[in-house]
Amino acid sequence: MNIMDVIKARRSIRKYQELPVEREKIMECLEAARLAPSACNAQPWKYIVVDDKNLKDRLAKEAFSGIYIVSRFAAKAPVLLAVVSDPDWLPKAGGAIRKTDFHLIDIGISGEHLVLKATELELGTCWIGWFDEPKAKRALKIASPKKIEVMLALGYPDENSSFNHHERKPLEQMSCFNGWEDS
Repeated sequence: MNIMDVIKARRSIRKYQELPVEREKIMECLEAARLAPSACNAQPWKYIVVDDKNLKDRLAKEAFSGIYIVSRFAAKAPVLLAVVSDPDWLPKAGGAIRKTDFHLIDIGISGEHLVLKATELELGTCWIGWFDEPKAKRALKIASPKKIEVMLALGYPDENSSFNHHERKPLEQMSCFNGWEDS
């Protein structure tokens, strides 16, 4: 599969088969994330892979309860990944001047590398930003001031899951050349 085929094939999967994900495939996804560029090469991320069923169930129960119940679909994924930020001082200082959280951009790039590799390996993923972070930190024994920025569900997509294709804006509406143009 070439890169455009992988990009076009990527979907947010919310239904997973009850199949474990091979550790080799998880490692390939992590390697893709590791190779992502980052501001000042700070690599401000740490991926916690949760593939132990008991811990995953406990994490899901804590993270996806109460007002976060809309994300409970992720409990059915055989793997949950917590992406913890660990920003370096130099890009953090530059980010303060620019009023840009570079570590969040870097985590997004790294996470998307992982997601695209998973797609190439015929695995499904879903980015999860709506979860109870304090409870998730407790379940994973993460000390403050570390922060779980995002979680990712990972697994084999359920063949019966439907996909609702969301239209994308045409190129003319999302891009312009040599200066700002209202579209």
